[in-house]
Amino acid sequence: MTNIIHNTAQILAPPGQVDTERVAGLVGELLAAIGEDSTREGLADTPTRVAAWWREFFSPEPSAAPTCFTEHHLSGQLVVVGGMSVWSLCEHHLLPMNLDVSVGYLPEGQVVGLSKFGRVAQRHAARLQVQERFTRQVADEIAEAIGGDNVAVSVRGTHLCMSARGVRMDAARTTTVETRGRFESDFVLSQQFLTLTTDRRRGA
Repeated sequence: MTNIIHNTAQILAPPGQVDTERVAGLVGELLAAIGEDSTREGLADTPTRVAAWWREFFSPEPSAAPTCFTEHHLSGQLVVVGGMSVWSLCEHHLLPMNLDVSVGYLPEGQVVGLSKFGRVAQRHAARLQVQERFTRQVADEIAEAIGGDNVAVSVRGTHLCMSARGVRMDAARTTTVETRGRFESDFVLSQQFLTLTTDRRRGA
């Protein structure tokens, strides 16, 4: 089950510092509320471990300035970076979602270091999210990094809020696509990007 979604979304600030002591206390209260004894063997350290995970999840590596390399003869060439798998949390249910990210862009006299794309995806995933907004945020930052609008981002998500609860459809996938510049106006270019990203995912 695949949906193609074009969405305009509000850009949210990253989360603040995690109060691990308070989170651990709340996890202990949650365990008690569901009928568990948080002091029993096996659960005694669970609140602390969960709090540490939340702190780690909300603390991605800071984004350094992108490394760019001058390549005048590559202007206009389609560059696609795929296979970037990141984990995020659905803000509606606090359940994980796995996001498979592909980015395409057209260099204009310079190319961007490849690690930049993965770091951008990781940082925007490290917060409470919805896939539609995540896709737009990644496109916004990549456009800023390349200094132009010729950007396309495709994200294919697996959501536990759909596969582990509710309708419980394990095979359901959601695809979001954000296109800018020539990727919007040039049908052939847009199809090239979608074909490359779709074929890669089929072969995975």
